[in-house]
Amino acid sequence: MSGRVLEMEETATHTGPKGVINDWRRFKLESMDQENLPPAKRELLRQMSSPHKPKDECRAGLNRKMSVQEYELLKEEDDACIKKYRKQCMQEMHDKLSFGPKFEGVHDLDSGEAFLEVIEKEHHSTVVMVHIYKDGVKGCEELNNCLDCLATEYPTVKFCRIDAVASGAGERFSDEVLPTLLVYKAGELLGNFLACTQHLNEEFFATDVEAFLNGYGLLPEKELPALGNEEENDVE
Repeated sequence: MSGRVLEMEETATHTGPKGVINDWRRFKLESMDQENLPPAKRELLRQMSSPHKPKDECRAGLNRKMSVQEYELLKEEDDACIKKYRKQCMQEMHDKLSFGPKFEGVHDLDSGEAFLEVIEKEHHSTVVMVHIYKDGVKGCEELNNCLDCLATEYPTVKFCRIDAVASGAGERFSDEVLPTLLVYKAGELLGNFLACTQHLNEEFFATDVEAFLNGYGLLPEKELPALGNEEENDVE
């Protein structure tokens, strides 16, 4: 048991000031081009990161205060390294908070059975949005285009669409209530928006639909954006 506790303590990260310093030390050592360092600095790195020390010594080494030599070594090229470190930490946090399946594009449903299956069998953490439409009805095509855009912004949401007639409930979804947007999670109906475009301007865009859904708390946080080429070049 004590060995397990020691192992957990050695591998734990981001657990307070000491943990952050230790993580930063590891990251800095791993990211430096050791082959091109002067021999004195290379030897210092070897002493700081030797994998062959006894466990007790490793534990003490991780928790010790940073030496003046280490400080001088670690502060070099800090601007670029800090950007890399921050990006790595943000990505790790995002990965830990992200769960459930991800999807691409809007899924076309061709029957009432497919409609029921996507509601009942999808992952319990997944928000399912179903657009019931009919060709030629005002607002349906525009809403389909908006959902195509939102599907790329929210890959953890399953966006679907189905023709009112194909749903098998055409009599319930007459032209007057289209386009209809239904929102489910874990089989439970969270939102039922009949003739939903009445809540939008005559001319609306994906950002308008996004704001409308966010007003009801039906969209999750957006995915962490990837760094652009310019920012990537900054950290190299």
